[in-house]
Amino acid sequence: MRRALLALLMTLAALPLPGEEAPRRRNVVVMFSDDHALSAISAYGRSHLGDFARTPNIDRLAKEGVLFRRCFVHNSICTPSRAGVLTGRHSHRNGVYTLADGMDVRRRHLAHFFRDAGYQTALFGKWHLHTEPQGFDRWEVFRNQGEYENPVYLSPEHPKGRQESGYSEDLSTRKALDWLAARDASKPFLLCLHFKAPHRNWIPAPRYRGRFAADTIPEPDTLMDDLANRSVAITRNTQTIGEDFRLREDLKLEPPAGLKGPALRLWAFRELGKRHGGLTEAQAAKLEAVDETRFRRWSYQQYAKDYLNAAQAVDDNVGRVLDWLKAAGLEGDTVVVYSSDQGFYVGEHGFYDKRWMYEESQHMPLLIRAPGAAKAGTETRALAMNLDFAPTLLDLCGIDAPTREEERFDGVSLAPLLRGETPAGWRDLVYYRYWEHNSHEHPVPGCYGIRTATHKLIHYHGRPLGMKGADPKPTAPEWELFDLVKDPKELRSVHADPAYAEILAELKRRLEAERARIGDER
Repeated sequence: MRRALLALLMTLAALPLPGEEAPRRRNVVVMFSDDHALSAISAYGRSHLGDFARTPNIDRLAKEGVLFRRCFVHNSICTPSRAGVLTGRHSHRNGVYTLADGMDVRRRHLAHFFRDAGYQTALFGKWHLHTEPQGFDRWEVFRNQGEYENPVYLSPEHPKGRQESGYSEDLSTRKALDWLAARDASKPFLLCLHFKAPHRNWIPAPRYRGRFAADTIPEPDTLMDDLANRSVAITRNTQTIGEDFRLREDLKLEPPAGLKGPALRLWAFRELGKRHGGLTEAQAAKLEAVDETRFRRWSYQQYAKDYLNAAQAVDDNVGRVLDWLKAAGLEGDTVVVYSSDQGFYVGEHGFYDKRWMYEESQHMPLLIRAPGAAKAGTETRALAMNLDFAPTLLDLCGIDAPTREEERFDGVSLAPLLRGETPAGWRDLVYYRYWEHNSHEHPVPGCYGIRTATHKLIHYHGRPLGMKGADPKPTAPEWELFDLVKDPKELRSVHADPAYAEILAELKRRLEAERARIGDER
């Protein structure tokens, strides 16, 4: 009798008071791309890509929701970033450090928390966490990285994969919309739609091939950056446009059989000159040696066009999802998130790819539309992280954050920022750590650091495999310090400048304090 009475009282206590609305169980759609740079999203303002970067559908989220100006990744590489988004935890706390690490199937994450709260959960597109997705009622994901054309999807019915005809982004979106149409409409849902584009090797959808062929894409003013005044490590990078591109996959060239070495490179230089330098066959034939400046510039043209055209299919499919929600009458009850697993270089510093802690790599897009919980058409410059996504979505849907020690979030809810409020004591720095210094293809030193609103401190603590010019012995640890107010393009490290001695000492102290706070002391 007592137990029954207690249960009744608890039930009554949970009911809303007269005139008080019951907690809203909003639906959630998370659309996540791969390597989408802020410079290629027009909602973030005009970039060096000019009018060639137009994303009208992603821009709708900025007009109807909140755009985050300062959102940063904790580890700028695909697999660890995705694990961070799901778990809300740093790499050393979720066990996913590099591309080779899989998500532990026993680890509970965002999808589990939503499903436990009565949500239907689904995932379509890129997973890239190696183990079978857990916590999703329905999933169909790419095998490994996935293919742009005719991708192979893994699913419970096809654990070894089934190839489907079409373009990856269009196929994944169709699967997502079909699931939405067939779901149990009496229950709220969490839908994760993860695109492949615009990941390397940047293959556009058929409808965009050849677009911009006659155009010249504007160059960033740091395309020919000589990388002076920075660490030795950055000068030994292996992600320089042109120099480190693969001819077939990246530059879309088909060299004649038998060509190799300097002859092959000269052939590629001539072909790019005809394609992007406006040279005639005869003019190209007269080129007797590779001009490194022109080689980089012409390679950039091929890369930028392919990158923008691949990204355009993402924007198309964001529009398809937004249109479906509106037509279904769910627009007002659904939180929509658009982001990418990290930023990307589209020619800045002469680079492609990510990994380094420089702005273009660490900085990631984030746009959230949350009717009733976000001030439409606003922006925030408060520091945010990808580790904040999970706690934010739970908060917006009235779901308690996990309390088990192994599940506690390192991130925090961004809900106050969506309302236009910045709570007292909001974070004044973000922590970054890159662990994949054993990569042969993109050898980048292991590093960690902090970024504040005004400065960035980076510590390189080891020599990676295969760096250009690297001797067999590990290089000495290096530091970089950037004044982001005076030098937003990060062209000069002031680590050794006596004028910054006090700032350097303070930032080193704060860096060590943050490492101790989050337990990253390896």
